[in-house]
Amino acid sequence: MDKEEKENKEMPEDPVEENTGEEKIQDKAEEAVEDKQEDISKEPVKTGEPSEEPSEESETQEEDSKEEFKDDADSDIQTDEKPDEKPDEEPIDEQVDLEEKPVEVKPKKEEKKKKEEGKDDDYKYIVRIANTDIDGDKKLVHGLTSIKGIGMHIGSLIANETGIDKNLKMGDLTDSQIEKIQNALDNIINNAPSWMLNHRKDYETGNDIHLIGPEIDMQLRDEINIMKKIRSYRGIRHERGLPCRGQRTRANNRKGLTLGVSKKRV
Repeated sequence: MDKEEKENKEMPEDPVEENTGEEKIQDKAEEAVEDKQEDISKEPVKTGEPSEEPSEESETQEEDSKEEFKDDADSDIQTDEKPDEKPDEEPIDEQVDLEEKPVEVKPKKEEKKKKEEGKDDDYKYIVRIANTDIDGDKKLVHGLTSIKGIGMHIGSLIANETGIDKNLKMGDLTDSQIEKIQNALDNIINNAPSWMLNHRKDYETGNDIHLIGPEIDMQLRDEINIMKKIRSYRGIRHERGLPCRGQRTRANNRKGLTLGVSKKRV
């Protein structure tokens, strides 16, 4: 009896325990499955097919917005670059024109003048002799008279010594002829007679000299200062600003506060 009771006691206990363990495992498995199904059932509602479609639309919208933004940026860049390019190009063209025009136009005008007037290419409009500019259209003798200290007599004398035609224009002279004229002017004291020179019996040397250009004014200033120092009549008259060659001063050369001429009453 004791054995049977023990077996009876043991038998129902084991299956109960086994059944309870299996039931618990099954319950847990079922609960897990149900949770998974609930999660799956919930996910399509939130992130299912309808959620996927708007995501594609949103992606397409974002791509379109990006493309539009790029287009706007490119257009802005182009608009910003265009005005910068135009002003950079235009002033360069203007500068090139300003630099090129005078270089190209001037020689053309000179050539036209020379062709119209029938002049050679070597014609000179201005000739420089003795530190003075002489008009090239003047003849030789008249052109030399534009130099201070040279008149018609000295000009004809130089033309005869150099052997150049008197009727030849200054612009047609060659460089070698201009050098000859310059040398003749430098040695004019030896070639011209004393009566033709403009400064005879110099104060310091006592020699006959011919002065040209600015030398005349310098020599005149020095001689007037010497007359003032020695207190000569002419020096005093120069100091007072009065005529020194016997001119009358009653009617002419009146300066300062003066009264009118009073006639004698009869």
